[in-house]
Amino acid sequence: MKIEIKQLDNFGELQMPAYESELAAGVDLRAAIDADSPIILQPGERALIATGLAMALPPGYEAQIRPRSGLAYKHGISVVNTPGTIDADYRGEVKILLINHGLVAFSVKRGDRIAQMIIAPVTRAVFNVVDRLSETRRGAGGYGSTGIK
Repeated sequence: MKIEIKQLDNFGELQMPAYESELAAGVDLRAAIDADSPIILQPGERALIATGLAMALPPGYEAQIRPRSGLAYKHGISVVNTPGTIDADYRGEVKILLINHGLVAFSVKRGDRIAQMIIAPVTRAVFNVVDRLSETRRGAGGYGSTGIK
């Protein structure tokens, strides 16, 4: 699949999104922030981080923005609205909403790989209003109703 991608003025010399291993599902996105002004995320703090990229996804697809597992495990850094969705009709800069769930401040520097992006097909539903839903064994049981064993 080919996706049109535009490098914005703040992208500069950064590396394009790339699959970092042969069978990787997502590409890494990098922070396109001022090299002289890292963004310091204090514990519990969140910030919107620029990537310097805009794109045109084909109809029927979305880009899902997800945390990088290493940042989450080692530093408690995650994406607030995970997975974030980039719709096929959005043409603005892709920005990543990071949060620090860790116990110490975390510094985001220019070029850091801050999130991963997965391109996925979208299924659009047609909603049919009914008076009664089909019954299942689970029924309306939610949060924890099926147990842990």
